Amino acid sequence: MNRKRVFTGSPWEPLVGYCRAIRIGDRIEVAGTTAMKDGEVVGVGNPYEQTKFILQTIEQALIELGSGMSDVVRTRMFVTDISKWEEIGKAHGEFFKEVQPAATMVEVQALIDPRLLVEIEVYAILR
Repeated sequence: MNRKRVFTGSPWEPLVGYCRAIRIGDRIEVAGTTAMKDGEVVGVGNPYEQTKFILQTIEQALIELGSGMSDVVRTRMFVTDISKWEEIGKAHGEFFKEVQPAATMVEVQALIDPRLLVEIEVYAILR
């Protein structure tokens, strides 16, 4: 089956050997995405801004694969401080208010850079 991939230029993509998103048939998996742009953290100290940036990045990857946020059926959010869930959830709701995918948010000890507060992955099925 044909694979179509999206790369975002993250320094970790070639080092670790992965892509931002991959489409196989009608299914799309988006890798854990953080608030990094050109090697710098976006929204340092602000989980709402990081979440918005992450979801914009994910949305762009989905569009490049012929999809969009309306096809998302699952989100997984990894956060370093669960007490910030409302700020993260607010941004998530702004993108998925009508879609309402299955969603999970869990607290993790750390992400790859201590300034990163949120990492999100999504699963989409094209309709």
